[in-house]
Amino acid sequence: QVQLVESGGGAVQPGGSLRLSCAAPTSVFSIYTMAWYRQAPGNEREWVATITSGGDTNYVDFVKGRFTISRDNTKNTVYLQMNSLKPEDTAVYYCNAQRRYFPQYWGQGTQVTVSS
Repeated sequence: QVQLVESGGGAVQPGGSLRLSCAAPTSVFSIYTMAWYRQAPGNEREWVATITSGGDTNYVDFVKGRFTISRDNTKNTVYLQMNSLKPEDTAVYYCNAQRRYFPQYWGQGTQVTVSS
């Protein structure tokens, strides 16, 4: 059973920052594309950012310039640095590992709440 272990969520005021972490097994992390998704109450899960095994990144428009996805291959960990947080960023954030023709994996989710 592949487990993606997330951490780093919490409550922050608008304009604040949080960094999410997701640790994956070496067998997955080394060859999979890693991604972050989020799901707000009453909404469908939506894609936020992706980083390939080679380090190429991509972001949804509404987080560009505010969020940064990165990976530390020595720690098998992917990060999501979130700056200038807004109330509409409030959601459960999920780590995802994906690779064409292979099963994808999800973390358990971590709550991010942005409120004054």
